[in-house]
Amino acid sequence: MLRILLILFLTIPVIEIYLLIEVGSLIGALSTVVLVVFTAVLGAVLLRLQGFSTMQRVRGMLAQGEIPALEMMEGVVLLISGVMLLTPGFFTDALGFLGLVPFLRRALIMLLIGKGLLAMGNMAGAGSAGPTSGAHRGVHGSSSPGTSSGTSSKNPSGPENNGSHTIEGEFWRHDDDHRK
Repeated sequence: MLRILLILFLTIPVIEIYLLIEVGSLIGALSTVVLVVFTAVLGAVLLRLQGFSTMQRVRGMLAQGEIPALEMMEGVVLLISGVMLLTPGFFTDALGFLGLVPFLRRALIMLLIGKGLLAMGNMAGAGSAGPTSGAHRGVHGSSSPGTSSGTSSKNPSGPENNGSHTIEGEFWRHDDDHRK
């Protein structure tokens, strides 16, 4: 992974410089600078619109009681696209604009999930049944002994849990044990 990042940090600036020189020789230096600034401003406006749209979908899913996992991943792709659009150059602008296209953004996320580079659990509204760590589901706790943790006595392998293997339980911390 470190090798890939090193290659990217070396090749992307070279590609950007080459494209800036080529475009500058075709349309002139001042026109090239204006075009780079224009793409950054246009990208910022489009990013803002896409961000608001994604945020509205997240709020709608939360209101329905669903987990907006795909939308949250879209937010990450939008953030990366925004950074690319604000970086001067045509190559990063092209990649940034591709990240702003909704169906391409979702296709990229699904490709990364399919390759195993991203993991999504069995979450409502996520549209995927990939593996999950289980660290975010089914664990409830209380801060004092004898209080209910809010867990239910449902069968973890029953139909209401879609066959997931969630371990439910209670825990509490004794402050005396941690002071020693």
